[in-house]
Amino acid sequence: MKSIITIIGPTASGKTSMGIEVSKLLNGEIISLDSRQIYKGMEIGTAQPTKIEQEIISHHLIGFRNPSQTVAAGEYAKLVEEKISVIKQNGKVAIICGGEVLYYIVLKEGVFFVSTMDI
Repeated sequence: MKSIITIIGPTASGKTSMGIEVSKLLNGEIISLDSRQIYKGMEIGTAQPTKIEQEIISHHLIGFRNPSQTVAAGEYAKLVEEKISVIKQNGKVAIICGGEVLYYIVLKEGVFFVSTMDI
């Protein structure tokens, strides 16, 4: 079984660049661990990987949800786990990359996966 690589750090610390380089070396794909990069139309404000970066290496959970749709940590963890499974089934290495520490803790330690948000 292939390992899961995790790159976590503060904004503008080079996580995306590092994730791409590691992906090239290990035949990997990147799963975003960012609570805002999931939203469509927020490429600049959330520092989403550029289209060129996304063409170089497959990125997951980037710009796929409308901003009006909320996401709880448990739901996000489930989405990440689903992507990990698909990536591993395809014989690649899953690389989780982002700065959302809460989501990482939920992935590592668990939470109620039916959690929701009140707005």
